[in-house]
Amino acid sequence: MQLGLFMMPLHPPHRPLHETLAEDTEKSLLADRLGFNELWVGEHFSASSEPIASPLMFMAGLVHRTRLTFGTGVVNLPNHHPAIVAAEIAQFDHMSGGRLMFGIGPGGLPSDSEMFGDLAPPERGKRMIEAITTVQAIWAQDPPYDIPGATWPIKLSRTVSPEYGVGFMPKPFQKGGPSIHVSARSAESQGVAVAAARGWGVISANFVAHRIIAGHWRSMAAGMEKAGHPVDGGKWRAARNFVIARTDAEAKARATAPEGATHYYFDYLGSIAKRAGFGATMTPRDNMDPTTATTEDMIDACVIAGSPATVLDRLVALREEVGPFGHLLMAGLDWSGVNAAWEAETMQRLAQEVMPRLRQHVMATAKAAE
Repeated sequence: MQLGLFMMPLHPPHRPLHETLAEDTEKSLLADRLGFNELWVGEHFSASSEPIASPLMFMAGLVHRTRLTFGTGVVNLPNHHPAIVAAEIAQFDHMSGGRLMFGIGPGGLPSDSEMFGDLAPPERGKRMIEAITTVQAIWAQDPPYDIPGATWPIKLSRTVSPEYGVGFMPKPFQKGGPSIHVSARSAESQGVAVAAARGWGVISANFVAHRIIAGHWRSMAAGMEKAGHPVDGGKWRAARNFVIARTDAEAKARATAPEGATHYYFDYLGSIAKRAGFGATMTPRDNMDPTTATTEDMIDACVIAGSPATVLDRLVALREEVGPFGHLLMAGLDWSGVNAAWEAETMQRLAQEVMPRLRQHVMATAKAAE
């Protein structure tokens, strides 16, 4: 079981961009030193609270400074011409020596959606599939290119000069391209089933209640079974928010402290989710009216807080409850004020005290099932 860091990232909107970029870089370097295996970085264009516009550009600054495997979390394909995406992903894959996972999505930030045409969710989903199909077609052949598409048909034949390499699109370092992954929020998702049937990985969002991600596994397992793939959790990543301290009481106090990044995170996302009609995915109970859910209710539903021993017990119980996720991702938060020390301690305790025992448990469980 691999351990990764998932950063949207999310910061208070008044903070200068150069400051948060430096902070996120420092956090990524710490993750590498602590033995984290992966770094996933999100993409948003029109929110100073979620300020990284290019995860590839951000991660390029870390390629030669870490041993991390990098993931786009995610490239919102309806907002990009697929030829540009194909070229940039291929270039980064070479720059990193194949240390890239290609997370894709239809886009979820309302202001980004408005800026790029205000498409309805079904149309964004169609454009995402068109784009990834085009990207893979580009990687699979040399020119001439004649790739159909409702939005981005691609033709390149008149200006091809093979002797000079003109007209040739770059291919990734990894044969066939980096592994493809999608994020999951809704409990029962046809999109997750389709992704699993295609052999793609699935990342369960950290900002949904623990009970919701059981539905992700049901959808994923159904898709793999229908396509004839082995049904296992090796391509499933569960992202969670953690607060780990010496004692349970100390961790709980940090998770709910008004000055804490965890409280800010769920106050921000909870408000947005309620306005967008997704509040029910963040409540601790199915029968709870999401409009009445407080920030503390959402923290209780979505955050694993406690001492290392308690967090280990809760992760074991979570995996038994929701399904056999093969990778664990910790959500990265803002480091304002006390939060840098709090989250650094959480990262250290998770990597060094919790994960070795969790891996032992997973291996023992798998062996017992043979």
